Amino acid sequence: MEIDHVSYVASHDQISDVINRIGLLIGSPFIDGGIHPRFGTRNFTAPLKNGQYIEVVCPIDHPATDQTNFGIAVKQKALSGGGWFAWVIRTPNIEETEKRIDRKAIDGDRVKPDGSKLKWKQLGVKELSKNGHFPFFVQWLSENHPSKDLEAKTSITSINICGSKDELNTWINSDISSYKQIKLRENANSADSEITSVTFESNGNFIEID
Repeated sequence: MEIDHVSYVASHDQISDVINRIGLLIGSPFIDGGIHPRFGTRNFTAPLKNGQYIEVVCPIDHPATDQTNFGIAVKQKALSGGGWFAWVIRTPNIEETEKRIDRKAIDGDRVKPDGSKLKWKQLGVKELSKNGHFPFFVQWLSENHPSKDLEAKTSITSINICGSKDELNTWINSDISSYKQIKLRENANSADSEITSVTFESNGNFIEID
């Protein structure tokens, strides 16, 4: 398993300003990713090196926003001012994670403005409300991964998080030290667990975004 992407939440009214600001900082343009009809959200994405990408997502006026774990979590984050939402682990076999946490993955899909469709399964968003340093898990079912949309010129140097190492290791069923891009500041209080910032490298420059 490896890191797939990082997710940042903005309100629907502010998402244009957010993607412009982050895009300028990291030197990578965002493209319209389309609407997630199952979740009541929409996103914009920018490809990164190492088969990764960054997503800026917002809630939309849609029934699913208040009926799915992802929609609810994104809306709550937007209402609290937005910011870093999650880091995401890509797995080739999400069924193993389903068995381990005893819950089925949710199907996700979106159609990009060019008409191409992306499909995936995701699992673990429900836990983010209490453990903000936890990742959730995704298995891609389509080959047109967002990291391939444009030529990637930027990479993630570090995803800076604080929270309980023991709880995180149990959640990912591995030692977090195996994920070199994750920089963990130990904090036993789960109420204060979160992504504090993400550091990117672009043309030899390091940019930390909180």
